[in-house]
Amino acid sequence: MPVNLRGRSFLKLLDFTPDEIRYLIKLSKQFKHLKLSGTPHRYLEGKNIVLLFEKTSTRTRCSFEVGGMDLGMGVTYLDPGSSQMGKKESIEDTARVLGRMYDGIEYRGFSQELVEELADKAGVPVWNGLTDAFHPTQMIADMLTVEENFPHRGLKGLKLVFMGDAENNVANSLMVVCSKLGMHFVACGPQARMPKEDLVNTCKEICKETGGSVTLTDDVKAAVTDAHVIYTDIWVSMGEPDELWAERIKLLEPYRVTKDVMALAAPDAIFMHCLPSFHDTNTTIGADIAKKFGVTEMEVSDEVFESHQSKVFDEAENRMHTIKAIMYATLA
Repeated sequence: MPVNLRGRSFLKLLDFTPDEIRYLIKLSKQFKHLKLSGTPHRYLEGKNIVLLFEKTSTRTRCSFEVGGMDLGMGVTYLDPGSSQMGKKESIEDTARVLGRMYDGIEYRGFSQELVEELADKAGVPVWNGLTDAFHPTQMIADMLTVEENFPHRGLKGLKLVFMGDAENNVANSLMVVCSKLGMHFVACGPQARMPKEDLVNTCKEICKETGGSVTLTDDVKAAVTDAHVIYTDIWVSMGEPDELWAERIKLLEPYRVTKDVMALAAPDAIFMHCLPSFHDTNTTIGADIAKKFGVTEMEVSDEVFESHQSKVFDEAENRMHTIKAIMYATLA
């Protein structure tokens, strides 16, 4: 049966079937080919989108802006100081106004409930550019990147290990997408920072249909042995207080991705990270952490980040191609 996502919002991957997710990955490949071959694809000319950002961004903002313009659309960017949303105007009223002016709305911020309300009231597709609960656009880019590196195996049956703070939005989303696609997801970190039980149980039920699996462990060796993908993220997420650094460093240092960790994985294993990454001291935060705590590498060693196994910049580029696919699939 053909996949038709026209008019759908893209809020979390729990809302999509495995076939729909695979369709978006396939469509992303087509848009990547068009981009890299220099073939114009202004398929959505005459449409307009608005980007609502409560949290700052590099990859998400640029992907939506370049993707929108490549597709021929007008793009408006609103940062926290550029709209009345949630201040002088309710979310419901904002959604109803923007839905009359724009063909699609992107939201990046804190609350999953807020993006769900936007989608409920706007009357046009709403895309989740990140909330504290989920990061679904990142997942399509991640799965495209994995598939590009294992072209003869496909995604089903691959083992992906998330190292570190497995309670965050990226780990949640990876667990969902792996379950949907029949992959084996392992969350490796301290028991205090694991995904919520209800989401774990939901994903385990999905795995019964897809052949995937979900494992939670604090044993690094057991987790990464024979893994195909080792994935990590920063230890203090955007919007969390700086006071958490001392606690998180102590808690998560055993789960840093190092050369020794990668050596336990499969010979063709890849390293992934949604970025930004604190793998050296070449940022103000990295330099400050080094000064305060004597730590020069956090979630991943610089050796791994700069290695041939690291696919982080392919992954970052793929955000643009996959976000373009999501917008086209829901607007065309």
